[in-house]
Amino acid sequence: MPTNPFTLVHLFTILPAIAIGTFLMLSHKGNSFHRLLGKIYMVLMLITGVATLFMEAFIGPKLFGHFGFIHLFSVLTLYSVPQAYFAAKRHDVKEHRGAMVGLYVGGIIIAGIFAFMPGRTMYGLLFG
Repeated sequence: MPTNPFTLVHLFTILPAIAIGTFLMLSHKGNSFHRLLGKIYMVLMLITGVATLFMEAFIGPKLFGHFGFIHLFSVLTLYSVPQAYFAAKRHDVKEHRGAMVGLYVGGIIIAGIFAFMPGRTMYGLLFG
């Protein structure tokens, strides 16, 4: 199990976010349950986005000896969540949907694929 506390925070927030995000993508939109789960999902994603900024990149070139290309997903998350929230508040369904789909595809699916590449923490946990 990883010992970096930010890695643990990331794991404990991204795992429920994956489940909730998948449910939200596949379920009926706009009802009170969707709004409640959406708020929980957004909080989880914000926490995971911040936590990942404190996790050092180990693969590829680094900026300031810490940030790698994988951190672009952190930036995507920290941009998309407020964008989606405020779009929902304005009842701008098109912008909200675009931000949420982009966050799910980029922040969960694509970043998740990268997380399981050789040399990354999740790869090491699963394949030792």
